[in-house]
Amino acid sequence: MSRCVPAIVALALVASLPSAAPADPSEWRDAGRAAIERARKLAPPGAKKAKNVILFVGDGMGISTVTAARIFDGQRKGRPGEENLLSFETFPYVALSKTYSTNAQVAESAATMTALMTGVKTKEDVIGLDDTAVPGDFRSVEHSRATTLLEQAEARGLATGIVTTTRITHATPAACYAHAPHREWEDDSMMPEEARKAGFPDIARQLVEFSVGDGIDVLLGGGRSQFRPQSVRDPERPAITGARLDGRDLIVEWRARHPNGRYIIQRDEFLALDPAAPGPVLGLFEPSHMNFESERGKDVAGEPSLSAMTARAIQILSRDPDGFFLMVEGGRIDHGHHFGNAYRALVETVEFSNAVRAAQALVNPDETLIVVTADHSHTLTIAGYPTRGNDILGLVYGNDAKGEPESTPLRDMLGLPFTTLSYANGPGYTGASPEQPEGPKHYPHQPTGYRGIRHGRPDLRKVDTTDPSYMQETTVPARNDTHGGEDVPIYATGPGAWLIHGVQEESYVYHAMAESLGWGAGKK
Repeated sequence: MSRCVPAIVALALVASLPSAAPADPSEWRDAGRAAIERARKLAPPGAKKAKNVILFVGDGMGISTVTAARIFDGQRKGRPGEENLLSFETFPYVALSKTYSTNAQVAESAATMTALMTGVKTKEDVIGLDDTAVPGDFRSVEHSRATTLLEQAEARGLATGIVTTTRITHATPAACYAHAPHREWEDDSMMPEEARKAGFPDIARQLVEFSVGDGIDVLLGGGRSQFRPQSVRDPERPAITGARLDGRDLIVEWRARHPNGRYIIQRDEFLALDPAAPGPVLGLFEPSHMNFESERGKDVAGEPSLSAMTARAIQILSRDPDGFFLMVEGGRIDHGHHFGNAYRALVETVEFSNAVRAAQALVNPDETLIVVTADHSHTLTIAGYPTRGNDILGLVYGNDAKGEPESTPLRDMLGLPFTTLSYANGPGYTGASPEQPEGPKHYPHQPTGYRGIRHGRPDLRKVDTTDPSYMQETTVPARNDTHGGEDVPIYATGPGAWLIHGVQEESYVYHAMAESLGWGAGKK
């Protein structure tokens, strides 16, 4: 991060930083504001400020994911797929975001989401803290606390909301409201004893005890276990108990803090929500993460989709005449990739696109800035010279010398067929290795056809590579695929969207959102 020098661009105007990357948090803020000052020269005539801002974060949604999901979505609609566009790909403004953090070339979600929400880059694993924080040391929090855009929105009287398909205490949503020296401190059972004895609040506690403005108005996602004591069984899944060691039931405490609040855990309760009714909403639909979209219909008590949660959140937040800030995360895109399972990652990305479309249908485009981006990428690749319309999940069929589709799949140097999609690393490795594990123990959906193979690539003609549980092959064996380090896209529409341009530091997105709201280039 601080060791990385920004790419040279044709115009100084589009560079987010004029020289070497900042060495301390104040320099990150100054650099972001300077980038906004330069960007103001791009303002169209009669540019207006935004009343509302919606930030969509596709966790792990790199450019290869967008491309593959675009084709996947188009093919599910009966078309070749390449000509298709996801909802946010129609936005008029597009930029690239550099996702490195201050101590990592390839970053993770706590640091990257902190950059998006505070305007400063930081170290790996810390949440809502600047680069002076010491990871894992609660004593460093007070001097390194970085105010988030959501906190600023609450302090200014705007309504606020968070929608996610992960635990509501997971890194991306937590970076909207929490300040913690490690992303894993979601409940007190995950904290070191010294921090617990000192009374440092875990992330779930920080959410329930959030006191800026009148509190967060809408919270929808998963993660009930982080709020319940170990003595309490989950109401939907009795075999699962709460995670907390302190004996506190934070759901009870949230209800006591919000007598007119509504707490829901089932799809029917969600559907019965009256958006016009007063009071905040807390919806926790799973003990941990919500189901993948492809499995959502099998849930015991039912779960709302990401697009349905997004729409309902907007309906509730729109009651506030002062405007609102909403963060929506497609969090399980990331998980599908980590499991080396492109099918689930692409289904999640398409539903993420549906959520963006649902938001567009509900807001006034002249009042609402919508920004769509990713916190980081993954190692998914698209390769092999497949013919136009080739099944994005299938084997590669190319064109012959006359440009006609081949009747047999292309083959590698071993004489074996291969798929268009693969990962640079992850659990789908099939090369020879006597130490190769049989796959990640926590992942129930093992690949079809070659589980446990240790003697080289399988003949994929005997494998259904379009099966939802198929794991794409990888070059390097790993329990999970890692994140990717290339730039990720930013898409924007609405007032202030013109600020999204060029190649930018990830922290610039915060400054652009703050500027669009008229907050003076993100000044506190």
